Amino acid sequence: MNAIHDEERFLFSLIRGIAAQFGSYCEVVLHDLKDKPYDHTIVAIENGDMTGRKVGDCGTNLGLEVLRGTDKEGDKYNYFTQTKDGRIFRSTSIYLRDPAGEAIGAVCINLDITDFVMAEKSLASMTNRMGSGGRGGEIVQEIFTNDVNDLLESLIQDSIKHAGKPVAKMTKEDKMEGIRFLDRKGALLVKKSGDRIAKFYGISKYTLYSYLDEARGKEGEPK
Repeated sequence: MNAIHDEERFLFSLIRGIAAQFGSYCEVVLHDLKDKPYDHTIVAIENGDMTGRKVGDCGTNLGLEVLRGTDKEGDKYNYFTQTKDGRIFRSTSIYLRDPAGEAIGAVCINLDITDFVMAEKSLASMTNRMGSGGRGGEIVQEIFTNDVNDLLESLIQDSIKHAGKPVAKMTKEDKMEGIRFLDRKGALLVKKSGDRIAKFYGISKYTLYSYLDEARGKEGEPK
């Protein structure tokens, strides 16, 4: 398969079938990462009310890391993430690749298990077995939004936390560390992200890319 539209009919049927199998608590999303810009990757979605997303909306931070090459494997199975309103999802993200191994799309499954987690805690409390609380999966930070600008803003805020101090107190090295974080997260792949990142860090766009080249050079990455 070289592009999502090559198998579009099958893929659309697949996500409808998965959603029908697991019901209204299961969101299933098909992303086109080759022929669509990142702010409009969703080409099909079932039960999108769970995250407020629809066809034509953007992907999450995880897809950016795959496209950037930070996450070489990409596929994640049975991981847990939490939405802004506190709901807990058990999720799986599978990347579709062309014969050369490049990611061209993704099928993502999000099962809302919030009620089950609450029931689990209640039962554990009743039987006095509160303790480990592990559900057997990896905890992953995934940002669900229907606007790629919100995704970029969230990544910028995370870069400030990563650098460990407010912009006004940052040295050149601190700013480079924040920009390196954004680069590895794929933030620079978002359209016009350079302007917003430069403005946020109080530097020119030229300086931003100068810092970026220097940071990549230190890590031995291609500039």
